[in-house]
Amino acid sequence: MPARLHFTGDDDADALLAQEPMALLIGFALDQQVPVQTAFTGPLKLKQRLGTLDPGRIAATDPGALDELFRQKPAIHRFPGTMATRIQDLSAFVAERYGGRAERLWTEAGDADELRQRIAELPGFGEMKIKALGSVLAKRFGVLAAQGLVPGHPTLGDVDSAEALESYQAKKRAYKASLKKG
Repeated sequence: MPARLHFTGDDDADALLAQEPMALLIGFALDQQVPVQTAFTGPLKLKQRLGTLDPGRIAATDPGALDELFRQKPAIHRFPGTMATRIQDLSAFVAERYGGRAERLWTEAGDADELRQRIAELPGFGEMKIKALGSVLAKRFGVLAAQGLVPGHPTLGDVDSAEALESYQAKKRAYKASLKKG
């Protein structure tokens, strides 16, 4: 298990992502229409504001109170209301399906197909997030069932340093620009 994932440039946030499986899932859920650093710093901000990343506690938090925590400056996400709801839904799912232990999502998956199905069931997780989370689990955490989810293109799973994150983001921007050109 890595001591940290180099996704934010903040040592505490990066360590939390590696040490708390729910933080990793929350970061991926927030990784939408914001920079990687913003998305993956979100779990630390939420933990600092709520006092926990326990899925059961997040799920049981009053939705208005959770929304307010997401909106506190600096906001956790550029769409704080939508993401507060998504994180509450994700937390409720993990609490119910996995007894509040996010790592069971991958530690109990028998193979890549089962892991793919489990990740796809998470609120807000589509094909791109399945590949990206699978790649991180395979390359950073050594999860064998995730090996079959690793795509043939760069993902966050390839990020093992601040320099690698910079390179990944540059490649991602170039790829998006090429799509716009048609």
